[in-house]
Amino acid sequence: MENVRDFHWVTETEFTPRWETRTYDLSKVESVDLFLSYWSGPAIAHTLVSFGFEGGDHVVFSAEIRKEKGESFSSIGGFFKEFDLALIAADERDIIRLRTNIRGEDVYRYRIDMPKAGMQELFWSYVETGNHLAKVPTFYNTVTTNCTTVVFRLLRALDPALPFDYRILLSGYLPGYIYQNQGFKTGLSEADFRRRAAISALGIAAGDSPDFSAAIRVNDPPSR
Repeated sequence: MENVRDFHWVTETEFTPRWETRTYDLSKVESVDLFLSYWSGPAIAHTLVSFGFEGGDHVVFSAEIRKEKGESFSSIGGFFKEFDLALIAADERDIIRLRTNIRGEDVYRYRIDMPKAGMQELFWSYVETGNHLAKVPTFYNTVTTNCTTVVFRLLRALDPALPFDYRILLSGYLPGYIYQNQGFKTGLSEADFRRRAAISALGIAAGDSPDFSAAIRVNDPPSR
């Protein structure tokens, strides 16, 4: 993959840009995590999907607006074709740390249970979506084409039976949707399920350590 982002962030406006070419062996993919990052109330969160590989590598896909110089995000502007849609592939120490450590957002990580074949197909869906956007620009839309609906659309391609729910649009409420469909299997209450998912304090403690991805997973239950 070309142009995988691995920036070193000091502040939101002060950073060292790094764009890398990386190789991922899909036969070694072993996990899919959904990150939710809250910055303005409980109803809306930015969604990011991370793929983990044997050996500890992770790559995150994030559907975002592609801001032109001088632009800033506006949910109202997102209704009126003000922004282009971009799909970013990035290192967790870049794109997750940006939210936990630099912006001070409230970030949660939820492991998604799916077979390896599903993980592989989902990964390819993101790659194909990114390649398509590079050739055919698409407008971001606050309701119909945003970070969460892109995730759902890709998951729905893997499982057409996946139920639609208002929480797909109000992304901040996705933890309840995840718990209802998978999280209850942990045996935790929904409140404990959400508490265990919180990783902001772990990210802050990890700083820019090379082991950032491992550090934000220290509360994972042991593998069976």
